[in-house]
Amino acid sequence: MAYHAFDLTGKVALVTGGNAGIGFGMAEALAQAGAAVCICGTNEGRNSSAVEKLRAYGATALAVRCDVGDETAVERAFSEAMAGLGRIDACFANAGVLGAGVTSFVDMTADEWRRVMRIDLDGAFFTLRAAARRMMEGGRGGSLVVMSSIAANSGQPRGEHYAAAKGGLISIVRSLAVELARHGIRANAILPGWIDTTMTETMLRSKRFVEKVLPRVPLRRWGTPADLGGIAVYLASDASAYHTGDALLIDGGYSKF
Repeated sequence: MAYHAFDLTGKVALVTGGNAGIGFGMAEALAQAGAAVCICGTNEGRNSSAVEKLRAYGATALAVRCDVGDETAVERAFSEAMAGLGRIDACFANAGVLGAGVTSFVDMTADEWRRVMRIDLDGAFFTLRAAARRMMEGGRGGSLVVMSSIAANSGQPRGEHYAAAKGGLISIVRSLAVELARHGIRANAILPGWIDTTMTETMLRSKRFVEKVLPRVPLRRWGTPADLGGIAVYLASDASAYHTGDALLIDGGYSKF
């Protein structure tokens, strides 16, 4: 007899920052597993392209333009998603920006600190809150997922703002897991390692960086967006019905070596 818990048929997932990189890797896997998917992103061209690719799998998909750092825009995006797809069973707060990483901590400006916090922490807060409200109203429970980072667990020079935001996300999901459990809502964080995307390609193409870092990855390769697809399907599915409050490392063993 086949095991059907990973089948997402009938479920609806929303992915912020879902038009490229890790976000699209997760959205693609969710669609292939049977979910209807709403992509939220600020680049309308990428949004349209991503939706076309998802629909090619036979999935129901829509895209909504949304700057997650704008509280009003987030609420509007969720209202559009609900109007178009009827419900939200899984929400992936994935949208994020990297720290500039060019100045020391003592020279970091308040504007640079706030630029990262606005998206990586405030944006996740707005997203999770909007999703939780609608999941509670629907009365069917759901799955909240945030995209943290291995930077939350390791020292990152010149990236204190990024590390602080990603560490904060882990604390948020732990609290949500306890508070929202009575509503059947689970909350977990994903901590990716070095994933090859447009955001990281400059770093991962640097000869010096490759020589220093890649040998510390036991699987001896950078991750790809598709490597995050499996964990996304798991967390959106009934297979993870008793899994909450966790921080899941997807880093090729980097943190253990």
